[in-house]
Amino acid sequence: MDFQQDVRGARSGLERLASKIPGYLGYKEKETRREADRLLRQHLVAQLDEERRRLVDIQRRMVDSGGLRMLDDVDRALIKVQKLSDMIRTASYGYAGLFDAIKVKEVQLDALYQFDNQMLEKVEAIRDAVSALAAAQDANEDVRPAIDQVIAVAEEANIRWRERENAITTET
Repeated sequence: MDFQQDVRGARSGLERLASKIPGYLGYKEKETRREADRLLRQHLVAQLDEERRRLVDIQRRMVDSGGLRMLDDVDRALIKVQKLSDMIRTASYGYAGLFDAIKVKEVQLDALYQFDNQMLEKVEAIRDAVSALAAAQDANEDVRPAIDQVIAVAEEANIRWRERENAITTET
């Protein structure tokens, strides 16, 4: 998915005309990068929210079938997925004010977008782990290894997300 291309393609005729003004194009390119990153993060959050709903459904089915023993473990996985979703939802867009000590350049915005784009793999790993948990539950198998896998991949994704600030503060 290339949200940057989508945002650039959505420019109006007036924006294309204004891009001929000296300095405007650089400003608009930064805004395009920020908007693409915002769209990408909204996409990540939507996917994580879907996995959170699936985990809630798994919990409900556990309660319905009397499988209360693993309910707390699924809740731990759910909390980790929710935490990741919340961090992504509230993450910085890469803005820096006029007088801020750290200026955000296009290269850093691109690095931020690439970092966020790589998070798609982590979200897919969470989805795969939740799917394996649902399959184990449906097959009346031991769900402990599947729950542990959801917790592990969600924690790995949380750790990786906390490294996001380095994408913008590291000199490139």
